[in-house]
Amino acid sequence: MTQFSANLGFLWTELPLPDAIRAAKKAGFHAVECHWPYDTSAALVNDALQETQMTMLGLNTRRGNLEQKENGLCALPGREADAKAVIDEAVSYAREIHAQNIHVMAGFSSGPEAHDVFKQNLNYACKLVENDPINILIEPLNHFDAPGYFLSNSSQAQQIIKEVDHPKLKLMFDCYHLQIMEGNLCASLKELLPIIGHVQFASVPDRGPPDHGEINYSFIFTYLKQLGYTTPLGAEYKPSSTTEASLTWLKHS
Repeated sequence: MTQFSANLGFLWTELPLPDAIRAAKKAGFHAVECHWPYDTSAALVNDALQETQMTMLGLNTRRGNLEQKENGLCALPGREADAKAVIDEAVSYAREIHAQNIHVMAGFSSGPEAHDVFKQNLNYACKLVENDPINILIEPLNHFDAPGYFLSNSSQAQQIIKEVDHPKLKLMFDCYHLQIMEGNLCASLKELLPIIGHVQFASVPDRGPPDHGEINYSFIFTYLKQLGYTTPLGAEYKPSSTTEASLTWLKHS
């Protein structure tokens, strides 16, 4: 049986994070994940996780200055101090709630200098969690939703992971983003499986639940099982109405 993680950055957003964790448990999810939990006390989140016996699979480093529409700081030359600060914050929070992964957000940048800065910050993050049960993730984002984002395809991510060469650094394989940018998901999943730290999904093109659109997720979920991937898959989609109304797919998966 495939297990699923509720991404609380998109699901049950009307609820405080601890209550969203409880709602995910009640709905039948096996784990949860979030985007930026920092406005909620880690103690309250941990209490909800303990109460529900749910695992927090991951969280993101902060995006930066939202008024300037920043979307990550860790591949921005000249922002190394800010990048280290958001990495430190994410690691501290993840430790408190026993989260398994931290997605280090690259931000809007390009070029060799950004590549080098990103690698330096990833190396810093990996060394920081060497003695923790936490992995560091990087995620390619598609250029339609996030034009100008530094990390935009799986080959680029694969190369960075190879160059950093640290066992803590893994790939966040988001089926939605990679279908838009590359397609050929099954071949990519098979090739990249050794470096995948987490898998997320949403329909394409509307980023809704996985029961419609151009990706046959029943096939993808079965294929992942055949590959031996057993970690809960991240439901990172946007409901068109309420979260509960969008969960028909979960009852049939």
